[in-house]
Formats: sequence, C-alpha cells, structure tokens
Amino acid sequence: MEKKKGNDQEDRRGGFSKFRKENNKYLADRHEFSVRKKKPKNTQVPKVEKVNDDGSSRLNKYVANAGICSRRAADILIADGEVLVNNVVVKEPGYRVKPGDNVTYKGRTIKPVEQKIYILLNKPKDVITTLSDEKGRKSIDDLLKGKVSTHVFPVGRLDRDTTGLLLITNDGDLTRRLSHPSYEVKKIYHATLNKPMEEADLNKIRSGLQLEDGYIKVDGISYVKNAPPNELGITLHSGRNRIIRRIFEYLGYEVIKLDRVYYAGLTKKDLPRGRMRFLTKEEVIRLKHFKA
Repeated sequence: MEKKKGNDQEDRRGGFSKFRKENNKYLADRHEFSVRKKKPKNTQVPKVEKVNDDGSSRLNKYVANAGICSRRAADILIADGEVLVNNVVVKEPGYRVKPGDNVTYKGRTIKPVEQKIYILLNKPKDVITTLSDEKGRKSIDDLLKGKVSTHVFPVGRLDRDTTGLLLITNDGDLTRRLSHPSYEVKKIYHATLNKPMEEADLNKIRSGLQLEDGYIKVDGISYVKNAPPNELGITLHSGRNRIIRRIFEYLGYEVIKLDRVYYAGLTKKDLPRGRMRFLTKEEVIRLKHFKA
C-alpha cells in the first residue's frame, strides 16, 4: 500500500530528528572543535626573517627589492621560470642569492635598490632646475635643504618660469630610462597664452609644425574645459628645449603661464605648489616599468 506524500515527508523529518537526538553529543563536539580551531582576531605574530651572516638573500625578496614587482608577484615570476641565477633557471622563491651571483629577468641583470630616493616636487615659478647657481638664484636645492640627506638630481628640466611636476632622485638608471627619447614619456601641460587661440591655429598644431630644429607633432591639444580660450592643455613626449613655448611662438602667441600637471603617470593631486613628497613603493615600480 502506497504511503501518502505528506506522510513520507513526516517520516523523513522524524528520521532526521531521531538522528539529531542520537548524535547530539557528536554534533556538539564538532561545533566545539570548530570554535577552538578558529584563530582569534588581531593576534598575529609578526614574521621575523632570519639574518644571514653570509650576506645572502631570498630570491623573491631580491627580485622585489630590485623594483620589478611585489614579493608575492615575485613568487609567481620565479615559479614560472622567468628569473635566472648565474644563467640557470631557479624556481624556488626561497633560494639564497649570494653576493656575486648574477640574477637576470627578461635577459636583463637586476639588483636590489638600496637607499634610493624618489621625490615628486611641485616646482614654483622663479626656481631653477639645478642644485646650485653661480648667480645666487633660487634653485631646487633650496627647497630640498633639511629634507634629503643624500645627493639627488632632477630628471630632466623645467624652465625657470615653468611650474609643476619635477621628479628628483638618486637612481641613475631610472633617470637615463625616463630621459631617453625611445621611451616617449608622456607629459601634460596647462598653457595660458597672451590671447585667445584661433581654431585654425589649433588645427595647425594638431597637424604638426616644422620648427627651426625639425618637425614636431604633439600627442594632443585642446582648450581647457570651462576656461577662457587662451588656456590650453597640451600633451607630448618630446624633451626638446623650450618646445612648448616655441610651438606657440611660431604661430604668434606668447606663453604667459606654463604648468606641468602630469609626468610619466604622476599627477599633482594633493601636492600644493612648492611642496614635495616621496613616491610610494607602488609608484616607483610603475615608473621602472613605465610605458607610454
């Protein structure tokens, strides 16, 4: 004789209840065990790395300190066989790199960056981009006094009358990289002219101009939004001397103000004029692998 559907459900519920009653102690024990196994909050013991007298360093730390990536990402690079030690692929993140070992990544020798300094300065007007001046004019060294204890130098230059972002460091390799034309480092300027710019002249700049020292074409130029037509935003990667001023002068305009608001991925956000700040580790990594 077939059981009714409702009775079948009651039997299942009754069977489950019976199971719970018979196994209450087991279930309670499991619950207690799981509670005991939970880690209490905010009681992590800080990880202390062993100091090695032989001067060796873990491979993942070595790669991370070279500015390639974070240590966690270094673990992945190493496991994927992208890091070589003395021309041999090493896939163990904990491998000890000894002094004198040659570590390479993508065919390039890498070394930890020790005590490197990276400063972003919002340069004010009437400050020259040198560390000293025989004429006694104010230089960036005057802004850095008492804040930096080691020798640093600017990456590129800004005219005395040009304001805005200036990168300062003691990392010679990064300076050479960012200064080399082949990397086409992107820069954005806010230019204020002595008169409104005609649309026709704007199009001439967009098409490219033949200046006395060669052809130049900007990456972009437009009127600044919600500003008078004598204010323009101009984007380029050229590092030629006074190039922006010369572009406008060629068409009969005079640059009254010129402010660099963007450089190689860095902006002036929360950095008032005349102030400086040290770059974050993430910003340094991005600079070392900067792509236009």
